[in-house]
Amino acid sequence: MGRVIPFRRPAREPEEGSGFVEIARARDQAEALVLQSLLEAHGVRVVLRTHLAQSVHPFAVGDQGVVHLLVPRAAAAESRRLLAGRAEGSASS
Repeated sequence: MGRVIPFRRPAREPEEGSGFVEIARARDQAEALVLQSLLEAHGVRVVLRTHLAQSVHPFAVGDQGVVHLLVPRAAAAESRRLLAGRAEGSASS
């Protein structure tokens, strides 16, 4: 008789006490990688999360490709400040 192989369960949303909080959303994977690099250059650990498998769907339309940037709760304020400084710097160029 055959064996039943269970489907993988979807990843759970981070729990309230998980220690990670969302600080920003990027339009696509490319923008998310730039933001991740900026934060990691300042010593902030970053986790990227999306509901779209980039290897299966390399192109996304609208909000379909949104990537969530998560950082440790303790680094959230500093991370938001770094991203705000980036936005102000690009507006003055």
